[in-house]
Amino acid sequence: MPLSGEKLAKIQPFLEQRDFHDMRVLRHAPVRAERPVALTIGNFDGFHLGHRTMLARLVEVARARSLAAAVMTFEPQPQEFFAPDQAPARLTSLREKLELLQGAGVDIAFVCHFDYRMAQISAEKFVERIVHQALDTHWLLVGDDFRFGARRGGDFDLLVSLAPRYGYEVEATHSVLFEGNRVSSTAVRACLLAGNLDGAAKLLGRRYAISGRVEHGDGIGTGFGYPTANVRLNRLKSPLMGIFVVEVDGLGERPWPGVASLGVRPTVTSRGRAVLEVHLFDFSGDIYGKRIAVRFLSKLRDEKKFSSVDALVAQMNDDAQRARDYFAQHGVSPAVNLKAGN
Repeated sequence: MPLSGEKLAKIQPFLEQRDFHDMRVLRHAPVRAERPVALTIGNFDGFHLGHRTMLARLVEVARARSLAAAVMTFEPQPQEFFAPDQAPARLTSLREKLELLQGAGVDIAFVCHFDYRMAQISAEKFVERIVHQALDTHWLLVGDDFRFGARRGGDFDLLVSLAPRYGYEVEATHSVLFEGNRVSSTAVRACLLAGNLDGAAKLLGRRYAISGRVEHGDGIGTGFGYPTANVRLNRLKSPLMGIFVVEVDGLGERPWPGVASLGVRPTVTSRGRAVLEVHLFDFSGDIYGKRIAVRFLSKLRDEKKFSSVDALVAQMNDDAQRARDYFAQHGVSPAVNLKAGN
């Protein structure tokens, strides 16, 4: 389904909504639903334009039929349960996903715990026990390639065949195309891994960002003259690595500019664990424990191991200057003096 300018304009309010309403989050299937729902099911990793198109349709139908707009998602994601070493990097943490669902107008988010017991439920029992009994689904929206139940035995045709028995209507969405390309989480990951942040932004409908709490680090950056905010990643793998121009939300009314390193820091440590470190330009203040969102604007380079600390610091100086040049060209909050040194 091509995403034309007219269709993009239709879902734009859902892309830009900032005033969140209250959304109920269910961690366990209720014994009995409190109210009937319009439901869609999926991982919604990345929350790209395809997901947002589905949710715009879900909310539209829910409001028209006086139903609660409900989303069922899984934690962990099935691929992470069956093959954690081979599962793709997460684009969004669970909290990020819930915040995005709430901003899209969803009333109920059912976070379905995926484990061995869940994996063994047949497709027919899944519809009976969860879709019908627990959630009282009156209208169901899925992708045309949706598979569910033990051994992925259920599909759209099965949902259609069971609809008269359980009293719901079912609708399928087709793949969303944007500028001739299929919008998918896989395509977003490919763009991010390649450093194509503009391409990822087109598929997402926004700049890619990672949010998390600022933690105490090891102080290495401060020793080099570059104090950093160390942001908890909340995911096993990162979908992008390298040095980036970033801006940070959560430190005031406007985004704050900076430069970030997302990687394993091979010059200074051998632990091999990816960390996100953000150096905020001309910033002072205690932000430990604050939750911030780091938005990735441009990739400066790949991470690499330097022959000496002096060589690393020289490169950091160059990275910081290039990031300042980026903001000088593209604009930044007037509260920041970009000509100041570090």
